[in-house]
Amino acid sequence: MEPIKRKKCRHCRKLFWPNPRNVTRQEYCCEPECRRASKTDSQKRWTEKPENRNYFCGPTNVERVQEWRKNHPGYWRRKSENPINALQEILNQQPPENMDTADLPSGVLQDIESTQHLVLLGLIAEFTGAALQDDLEITVHRLLQLGQDIVNNSIHSRGG
Repeated sequence: MEPIKRKKCRHCRKLFWPNPRNVTRQEYCCEPECRRASKTDSQKRWTEKPENRNYFCGPTNVERVQEWRKNHPGYWRRKSENPINALQEILNQQPPENMDTADLPSGVLQDIESTQHLVLLGLIAEFTGAALQDDLEITVHRLLQLGQDIVNNSIHSRGG
């Protein structure tokens, strides 16, 4: 058995020790930039082969990709490290601290006294871009109805 010799990296031209299991094929060192160059070179060689030239083109391949996407829904979405089921959390309403509501004009949205509700109202205004009370009121009612529908469906589906 021959001893392993150092090789010169095709990208950075520095000498490196190849992986013993891949001595005959490894042409790049393990530096991140050299690994990227290796990947680029590998992809270029693959696409230059005659049988792979039209791999990403034409209706057959469009159909192949659409079928794959249909069979792998959500593949591209990032997975949360700590998934939280928000419907299972119980949010206890806390009374506001040091909040003077006497200065607020009376109205549908101004009757809310909890800081939690004011934060939610601010978030709704931020996300919808609406600043008028009438627009916010419509959105709040729609979100409230949606939340009730979610809770009612989850209660019925659990048999309770």
